[in-house]
Amino acid sequence: MDDAEALRGLVASALAEDVGSGDLTADAIVPPDLRGRARITQKAPGAVFGFEAAREVMRQCGVERFDPVAVEGEWREQVPATIASAAGTAAALLAAERTALNFLGHLSGVATLTAHYAAAVAGTPARILDTRKTTPGLRALEKRAVAAGGGTNHRMGLHDAILIKENHIALAGGLEAALERTRAGGVAVEVECRDLDEVGRAIAAGAGRILLDNMDPAAIREAVGLRGEADAPQFEASGGITLENVRAVAEAGVELISVGALTHSAPALDLSMLIEPDGASVAG
Repeated sequence: MDDAEALRGLVASALAEDVGSGDLTADAIVPPDLRGRARITQKAPGAVFGFEAAREVMRQCGVERFDPVAVEGEWREQVPATIASAAGTAAALLAAERTALNFLGHLSGVATLTAHYAAAVAGTPARILDTRKTTPGLRALEKRAVAAGGGTNHRMGLHDAILIKENHIALAGGLEAALERTRAGGVAVEVECRDLDEVGRAIAAGAGRILLDNMDPAAIREAVGLRGEADAPQFEASGGITLENVRAVAEAGVELISVGALTHSAPALDLSMLIEPDGASVAG
């Protein structure tokens, strides 16, 4: 399944749960031939993302025109501001409104939170990564929103990289045994370490990337120091990362910082969509 087909299916499912067999309110109130135009407004500072999903919602609802005017991923401080307009029958616009805003608000929230984290580590070598802690069915879109906000995508799923975690280590009979079993695969390998002893063992075993799990900045600095003057392994910090401590984590020397909150806890960006009969002005 290609990305376009996946998006069509995702949007169809979202509309099925919202519109279902029809919009009872619009059917009762709005003449079927009444035309309308709409304006989507950003009401809080942030970075917008999700126009592709919103456009597909509009298309499936029969909206004739959808015109974004904002640049995705670009921070907008001066609000309220128009980010898109649309036109078609009023009934089609009403059917599309909530689902389009749900996609746009959520994905813009992910991009906005990512932009805050990226700004917090600006000037350090560290990059902000996402995780697999995504909304089921929305991973591809959420990861694209992270990238738009200035973050870097971690693995898409279990299928495209090896990350050895504590359960794998326990099942393999130890850290070294787990690493040894991955050597023939030709795939990037990362190992999660919970303390300095595990870090030292992972370095000795030749790990290419080490994930430092729930370590404070002092422990992270000590862990990074164990590689000495070598370029490898790379270090990634994860667990307990907040906007308040991410700068200190970055300054401790890691190259990567993964933040599950980017996708599982990002508040939706405040957006609204106002519709008026065609020919009337649409209030900002």
